[in-house]
Amino acid sequence: MQKSLRPTTIVIAGTNRSVDVLVTEIVRKSIHMLIACVPILAAYNTGATLALLASGIIAYTYAETLRLRGRDIILISRVTAMASRDRDAGKFVLGPITLGLGAMLALLLYPSPASAIAIYALAFGDGLASIIGKMFGTVRIPFTGGKTVEGSLACLLAVLAVSYRATGDAVGSLEVAFVATILEALPIRDFDNIILPIGVGLVSMRLFM
Repeated sequence: MQKSLRPTTIVIAGTNRSVDVLVTEIVRKSIHMLIACVPILAAYNTGATLALLASGIIAYTYAETLRLRGRDIILISRVTAMASRDRDAGKFVLGPITLGLGAMLALLLYPSPASAIAIYALAFGDGLASIIGKMFGTVRIPFTGGKTVEGSLACLLAVLAVSYRATGDAVGSLEVAFVATILEALPIRDFDNIILPIGVGLVSMRLFM
């Protein structure tokens, strides 16, 4: 059962932020960004990389099912509990599954470099948007479920950087970054892990292939 800690508040960017919320988000998104290793592995063997992702999804699903029944799997269950948001308390944490599926779909649907850009956008665009938004976000964007201008700007800059690094096309990279920022801002919770790489990969393939 997940233990609830009493939050302590600090002041960041002129607003109160819960230390526990910030630490949880940093831990969660640091794990999230590890998906950036997928394009590197896929460059050596795409089939093995897909198998590794599928195996990870199955193992995590099993561990999470046991965690909800009060039986912890060493490391997996503890990391999941530590990285869970308040809204996930007592529920199946879906994020790691949609993250793995998003990376798998990018590899299956798009050739390189479109697949790599899609996965890097998922890793760094979505990851940094959440961290920066939680730490420094003050201007909320209407109808986005609490997303902030600061977080969206972080997403745009991150995706612009990774796309330009992969293609050297500044104009095309800016278009990809705008698409990623719009998709990341949609109020669809963990399912942005699937929608974002599919959308970014589609645009990247149209522009760069």
